Amino acid sequence: MTLKPLTRSTPAQIEKADAIAIVGPTASGKTAAALAVAEALRAQGGAEIISVDSALVYRGMDIGTAKPSPDEQAQVPHHLIDILDPSQSYSAAEFARDTARLITNIQARGKTPLLVGGTMLYLKALLEGLNDIPAADLQIRAQIHQQAESLGWPAMHALLAKVDPLTADRLAPGDSQRIGRALEVWSATGKTLSSFHQSAKTHAPHWRIPVISLEPDQRTWLHQRIALRFEQMLAAGFLDEVRKLKSRGDLNSDLPSMRCVGYRQAWQGLDEGWPESEILERGIFATRRLAKRQITWLRSMPERIVVKADAPEALTQVLQTAMTLRNL
Repeated sequence: MTLKPLTRSTPAQIEKADAIAIVGPTASGKTAAALAVAEALRAQGGAEIISVDSALVYRGMDIGTAKPSPDEQAQVPHHLIDILDPSQSYSAAEFARDTARLITNIQARGKTPLLVGGTMLYLKALLEGLNDIPAADLQIRAQIHQQAESLGWPAMHALLAKVDPLTADRLAPGDSQRIGRALEVWSATGKTLSSFHQSAKTHAPHWRIPVISLEPDQRTWLHQRIALRFEQMLAAGFLDEVRKLKSRGDLNSDLPSMRCVGYRQAWQGLDEGWPESEILERGIFATRRLAKRQITWLRSMPERIVVKADAPEALTQVLQTAMTLRNL
C-alpha cells in the first residue's frame, strides 16, 4: 500500500502530520479503528479524538447516532460530542473553527489529534476552507418562515428559482431548511447563495492531515451492517429516545438535529403511526442513501488512503498506516 502525502502539503510540512483523519461511510468501523489507533499511540504520547459527525454534537441523541459509549469515551478523550442541545444548530464553519483550536491544544499536550467521523462537509471545511457566506440572520429567517407558513415551501422554492435558479435547481421544493437559508442569504446581502459557492474560498490553514478512508469493497457488506445496526438501535430503545425528544415540546422535525438520518424517519413514523417494521425499513433505506453520499464524497478526495473496510485485515492496515503517518 503506497502512502501519498496530501496535495495541500509542502515539503516543509511533510515532516510530521498535524492530525490523522479516519473517515468512512456510516457503519464502516470508524469508532473501533480509532480506539485501536489511540491505544497504539499511548506509547508515543497518546491521542485524543475529535468527532467529525454532525449528529454527535447533540446531547440526548445517543442511540440513534451510535454515539461512542461512556466506556469508549473513557478510553481516550473525545471532543465535539454532546456540546449542543438539539434545539441548536452547528455549522461546518463552526466545526472548522473549533477543530483548528482543538488540534493546536492537543498538539500542545504532546498528543496526536485523530479526526474521526463521516460528515464529509466538516472535513472539507477544515482542509479547504469555506466560502465567505454570511452568518445566520435570525430576524430575516423568522420573516421567511412566517411567509412560508402562509404560502408553503413549494411557493418559497418558486420564489427562490426567480432570484437564484442555480440553487433552486439542486433543491427539492420541500427542502425547507436549505430553501430558507438560500432566501435568507439573498435577503440579507442581495447576492445569491450560488454566487458565494462560486466565489474564492477563504484562506484555510495549511494543515497536513492525511486521510485514512474505510471503504467496503462489497456494498452488500455495508448494507448488512447498516441493517443490523438499525435493528440493534430499535432493540436498545431508539423509539423511546425519540419519544422523549418529542415530549419536550420545543423541538420539531425541521430542526437540523431532527433531520438526522434515523431521527427523521422515527419522528415521522411516530407522528403518522407507522408500525415499527416500517420505521425500520425506512430508516435502513435512508441510512443506505447516506452511506452512498458519503462514499461519493470520499471518491472526490484522490489523496485519501483507502483501506477496504470489509477485508479481514482492515484493522491491522489502519493501525499500520496510522503509525507510519504518525512517525513520518
